[in-house]
Amino acid sequence: MIIECDELWSFVDRRNNKYWVWLAIDRKTREIVGCFIGDPLAELAEPARSRSSAKKLWSSLPPVYRQCAVAYTDFWDAYDTVIPAQRHRPVYKDSGETNHIERFNNTLRQRISRLVRETLSFSKKVENHIGAIWYFIHHYNAQVANNL
Repeated sequence: MIIECDELWSFVDRRNNKYWVWLAIDRKTREIVGCFIGDPLAELAEPARSRSSAKKLWSSLPPVYRQCAVAYTDFWDAYDTVIPAQRHRPVYKDSGETNHIERFNNTLRQRISRLVRETLSFSKKVENHIGAIWYFIHHYNAQVANNL
């Protein structure tokens, strides 16, 4: 069992109000198996792309993934402290080992206009922002499950 983990940023209401979206995808089924949408930077003592956010992504995974899966990530330090060393494989992007999650991040940005970096379609409310992301993930997982 192999998962790929990565994160992407977006913003709510204004550019300096960044939210990080942390995702884990099952390489074989292409299903999103873990997700955490981080707290805004303005409300945190530590950055939202931090160890505590990585922990929340890890805890969002079903137990079977936390116990058995090998996780491929980038070299972000937060992953090193959360994912057990015997199952963590940090890799460079050009290795190809995180292609599926990187492709999904691009799909999110293409399909959810509020995630595009240069846009007028940003979310004004956190609830709408998080809801749009979850709605897309559930719809995506349903489509993936139908194609298996």
